[in-house]
Amino acid sequence: MPIRVFPPVAFALFLATCSPAPPKAPVIGEAYVGPATLNLRKDLAVRAPVTATARHGERLEILAWRRRFAKVRSPAGVEGWTDGRQLLTTRQMARLRELTVRSRELPTHGRATVSDPLNVHTEPNRQSPSFFQIPENGSVEVIRHAMVPRVAFEPPRPAPSQPVKRPVPKLRKPPGGVEPPPAPAPPKPPDNWLDLSRNHLPPVTGIRNDDWTLARIDDGRAGWVLTRPLIMSIPDEVAQYAEGHRITSYFSLGEVDHRGERKKHWLWTTLSAGLQPHQFDSVRIFVWSTRRRRYETAYIERGLRGYFPVEVHKLEAGQTAPEFSLIVQNKDGTFTRRTYAFQGYHVRMIRKEPWQIPVDDLTQGPEAPPAAPAPAADKTLLTRVTETIRGWSRAVLGN
Repeated sequence: MPIRVFPPVAFALFLATCSPAPPKAPVIGEAYVGPATLNLRKDLAVRAPVTATARHGERLEILAWRRRFAKVRSPAGVEGWTDGRQLLTTRQMARLRELTVRSRELPTHGRATVSDPLNVHTEPNRQSPSFFQIPENGSVEVIRHAMVPRVAFEPPRPAPSQPVKRPVPKLRKPPGGVEPPPAPAPPKPPDNWLDLSRNHLPPVTGIRNDDWTLARIDDGRAGWVLTRPLIMSIPDEVAQYAEGHRITSYFSLGEVDHRGERKKHWLWTTLSAGLQPHQFDSVRIFVWSTRRRRYETAYIERGLRGYFPVEVHKLEAGQTAPEFSLIVQNKDGTFTRRTYAFQGYHVRMIRKEPWQIPVDDLTQGPEAPPAAPAPAADKTLLTRVTETIRGWSRAVLGN
């Protein structure tokens, strides 16, 4: 039996099949996914169904903002809501990529392992997006350290993709066509305007700092991790001499054959206190004694204010002794780059030159130069002789 369709019903079906798709929401900006994965939800509710999952670095189109939440469109055309704090602006994404490129040119200060999973952040802030997680017992390369204030993470809202055009108001003519008299010249500033413009308020106290490490993961990307969970991967037979201090870097200065086993000579730097603007306050060299079959101290220097990078130079043609350099802050606040030669079991300084610490542009912004330490009181001759003898005894006994 043939199906009979009344004309009104057929006309409605025809309109339904021919009606165009609803227009897409206009794009007001763009952003990039910050964390490793980011869920897009149908509504703002926490339990709203997930419409799509975006990956780190993917470009998203911003359709609307509602407080700190953004409605975005994925590369596949799926729309959904997400937390705007997990989005990166175009500038932030470019900065993160630049961080990876620049970290390849910076020297490594050793590898570090973690006992528990550790998040790698886009910026040195606990609330910044985490785009990678170091697995349990995983390792990374230590590039540098930075002491950063612990503040709330407020990422800038991605700017609109096109500037909003506003109408320019037209100037009205004065009544009667008479122009008003020109405004009087502003008064001159007082003679002491420079002193008046200075901030005389007391400094803000109570802000806590965090120690962050710029780490390079195995795939070549670089990001920021908290320093405390990192354990430098120097052998335990050497690390046992840390005396409770934190090892901040370590390097190999050669090796010796001991009964068919290769034993390396180690250079390391340590930091005795917790959070400090400098990266180490002590440097030490351990050599393997084939006669005593243990590691012994060949050189030690304490009481430093040392900064990265610590560099071990490659041997050039004709050189037999490896060389390494340290950057140390002097008592007057200036910096010096010291170069040492390690020959046999002896260490001697061969070069000392002024140095300028570059402005730190890898963190949130340029950091102020480190404050000079307070001048030490003049020591008596007996005190200086006593400290010299103690230093010799520690170097000989390895304490």
